[in-house]
Amino acid sequence: ALMFMVRYTLEQRQSFFANIKLVISSTIGGGEGSLDRLLTSVSSGLSPRKRTTSQCKSEPPLLRTSKRTIYTAGRPPWYNEHGTQSKEAFVIGLCGGSASGKTTVARKIIEALDVPWVVLLSMDSFYKVLTPEQQVTAASNDYNFDHPDAFDFGLLAHTLRKLKLGKSVKIPVYDFTTHGRQKDWKTVYGASVIIFEGIMAFADKELLQLLDMKIFVETDSDIRLVRRLQRDITERGRDIDGVIKQYNKFVKPAFEQYIEPTMRLADIVVPRGGGNMVAIDLIVQHVHSQAALASAHQAQPLPQTLSVLESTPQVRGMHTIIRNKETSRDEFIFYSKRLMRLLIERALSFLPSESHIVQTPQGEDYEGRTFHGKRITGVSILRAGETMEPALRAVCKDVRIGKILIQTNQDTGEPELHYLRLPKDIGEDHVILMDCTVSTGAAAMMAVRVLLDHDVQEDKILLVSLLMAEMGVHSVAYAFPQVQIITTAVDKKVNDLFHIIPGIGNFGDRYFGTDAPPEWSDEEMDEPSY
Repeated sequence: ALMFMVRYTLEQRQSFFANIKLVISSTIGGGEGSLDRLLTSVSSGLSPRKRTTSQCKSEPPLLRTSKRTIYTAGRPPWYNEHGTQSKEAFVIGLCGGSASGKTTVARKIIEALDVPWVVLLSMDSFYKVLTPEQQVTAASNDYNFDHPDAFDFGLLAHTLRKLKLGKSVKIPVYDFTTHGRQKDWKTVYGASVIIFEGIMAFADKELLQLLDMKIFVETDSDIRLVRRLQRDITERGRDIDGVIKQYNKFVKPAFEQYIEPTMRLADIVVPRGGGNMVAIDLIVQHVHSQAALASAHQAQPLPQTLSVLESTPQVRGMHTIIRNKETSRDEFIFYSKRLMRLLIERALSFLPSESHIVQTPQGEDYEGRTFHGKRITGVSILRAGETMEPALRAVCKDVRIGKILIQTNQDTGEPELHYLRLPKDIGEDHVILMDCTVSTGAAAMMAVRVLLDHDVQEDKILLVSLLMAEMGVHSVAYAFPQVQIITTAVDKKVNDLFHIIPGIGNFGDRYFGTDAPPEWSDEEMDEPSY
């Protein structure tokens, strides 16, 4: 007998278990017909208390696994394996009691899905801003963060609906120290799969209508209490008596009145949380079958939207120099600039042109070509992409320049949009997006998504890079089939650290001298570089 139980709605998912023997328990009476805005089982009546389970920081939109990095922020591949465009993301709702292991289950589902773009959305980001009176109540541990009234369900439903449609959203960041939202909200882009988790994930009728799969994480109350004790004592400096008092007075009654009754709405009930890998594997199989998710495009031919500079002896020779780890910084910069100039000239040939007749000094007509468009704008992905700006300016007179800074947070491993400056009315332009190297394609795809959000047409974007990995080429081309990709070389592999192999090293560090070998002189290190 299987050592787990999965409760599944037969009329909705019968085909999923056609060849699998499971113990299926009947659903408890009631249904969504009894809902208005909130479930009728969710009502006021509990004493207010201080919520002790939420984290003030949102879940990082990136997971590093043993095989790959799964990026959970940025533009998803809205195209299935047949090349047809998908309409909506697949939304998984995860509900369960405090410390039941919802986040652990979510992370394991994300890792097992093996798709490049997933958004993990937590209810903890959507607590309401407290009034001054409520602030006083919260300071005395008498405000109930577990009551449905504590959540901004309107903003939450609006945010989830936009994510489901693939649009970018602003996510509030709630600070439980000040009981308010931080000034800077977090920008999140749509994904092929959205995992929405929270203690009240099934408590709102509008939210339920947005969920494609509803999962309830069931964990023994004693285990949940032990987890709360460990976390609140070690991480939040609380004493054991206070934690137990809060649990008995507020947490346990709240679970019984507000959370446990919503289990009847779940498609799947997962006992033992993140340790139940059999149930997680079944969930992943179903998501793959329902959402038609495509995995990495390994062993696939390079896309037609890719153009690689002809590997002439000159180009090959310059690559030999800049790839050599013994090359000095001065030589590295010189030959990199030569390649950049050739690359930009190649990219310009993909811009639209039309016939144009001019008269020569000899009085004869000459039929040539001229750019057919409003403007050309260059956008560099900082910091390495900025090194390509001089080459663009050298061949495009009065070109406008924008900048995007996307970096990985060293504490969370999260790719973040730190800085954005784009010219006015960029939506009317043809845009040359510049980055010196593209390995997984994460930064490039996020940058393309930002351009699309500023009304730039996808077929007017040209991504140029000195060196790309096949993984990055496939990722960008799959997500944005109309973006033209131009590079001087494509390497086949990316290692466990997501560096291109054989590669070129860290281009920014080698160009700017920020990680110089010992043989480089201090004078070279002090050169203006940024």
